[in-house]
Amino acid sequence: MSFRLKDRLHEKILEWRPRTERLLKEYGNVVIDQVTIGQVIGGMRGVKVLLTDISYLDPNEGIRYRGLTLPEVFEKLPKPKGAEMPYVEGLFYLLVTGDIPNEEELQDVIDEFNKRRILPRYVYEVIDGMPCCSHPMAIFSAVITTLQRESLFAKKYASGKLHKLDYWDSTYEDALNLLAKMPEIATYIYAKLYRDGKRIQSNPYLDFGANFAHMMGIGKPYDDVSRMNFIIHADHEGGNVSAHTGHLVSSSLSDIYLSIAAMVNGLAGPLHGLANQEVLRWLQGVMEKMEDRVPTEEEMKKFVWDTLKSGQVIPGYGHAVLRKTDPRYTLQHNFCQTHLKDDLMFKYTDMLYKVVPDILREQGKAKNPWPNVDAQSGVIQWHYGIKEYDFYTVLFGIGRAIGIAANLIWDRALTYPLERPKSVTTAMLEDMAAGKEVIIED
Repeated sequence: MSFRLKDRLHEKILEWRPRTERLLKEYGNVVIDQVTIGQVIGGMRGVKVLLTDISYLDPNEGIRYRGLTLPEVFEKLPKPKGAEMPYVEGLFYLLVTGDIPNEEELQDVIDEFNKRRILPRYVYEVIDGMPCCSHPMAIFSAVITTLQRESLFAKKYASGKLHKLDYWDSTYEDALNLLAKMPEIATYIYAKLYRDGKRIQSNPYLDFGANFAHMMGIGKPYDDVSRMNFIIHADHEGGNVSAHTGHLVSSSLSDIYLSIAAMVNGLAGPLHGLANQEVLRWLQGVMEKMEDRVPTEEEMKKFVWDTLKSGQVIPGYGHAVLRKTDPRYTLQHNFCQTHLKDDLMFKYTDMLYKVVPDILREQGKAKNPWPNVDAQSGVIQWHYGIKEYDFYTVLFGIGRAIGIAANLIWDRALTYPLERPKSVTTAMLEDMAAGKEVIIED
């Protein structure tokens, strides 16, 4: 029996290929950006050299998935009966096709994920065999790499009979097989590290988010927390470290397991995926200084000013691109106002939201004085009992894998080439800065 998502995706691919082919053939020499020495040395920030139709980071509206703002995504995607947050499976359908699924299309994705969720026995053995006190992200990456032996793309490519235009098909199958297993992988890692190995069996009658909550052993509304967390972290354009790493590795025709494992390794870096736990650690330090009482706004203002004057920053505030409050923060903040309004840590977060932006604007150093996604996410996980900081990035990784998998399917569908930018030397840059002619051959 045909699978509707895959059929719909195939139709979209056939419609889309002529667009990229025409751009490359007829307009391949059109200049779309200039690169400065500062961008070359500064990590290529802002250089327009990547292509993705899955998401776009709008400076004023935040992340858009397939053209929809996050509020629109949460409004339009179908939700489980009685739930506040949409199905994660519905988000995957949207990212892959650009369409909002109807009930029948959604159920197909849910069924496919459920059929593919069972882990091979060796995955548990790999997790059990990891050294004591291994970081959960290291285990997460190791397991995904180990699962590479299951790759349909790798097997078909090795046969020598896989046509270039069909690369997307087995990549799609690999993507569903891996994504469906991620909640089981993550929750067993958690059980192994923090719960004496006491695993909770999955429930095939639950959706992606609810099943994750079930295996974590956390009751409602943590199922909605999981859905929200996975959806808001799913993608963030193509240039962030995790997305770019996944795309880069995949461009060499590494299969999706190797590419997502690389993504996880990039996400594990403290400058990328660890920000939420840094915010939480700082926030708990603030509470300790305030002796765990709710301060007045004047007391909090004084604390913030003292922090800034000492040369420190306020974690969770500011963003390289956004110039307004991160919609991902707003969605979490609204959830907290409903479910965590009496939580002491949320009260601190809420008060910081009231005082920090005005102070940062008055200080005049921050381009964006508003909170980002990390200002709130750790607070929610802590409230529902996940107090192991190192595990937060695994939660991030599950969500981010959804968006990157969708991107990698389309990379293969549109036969994007090996990524290979050109590098220069410091001496060349010095000559350019001095106005000297420098010849750089491709």
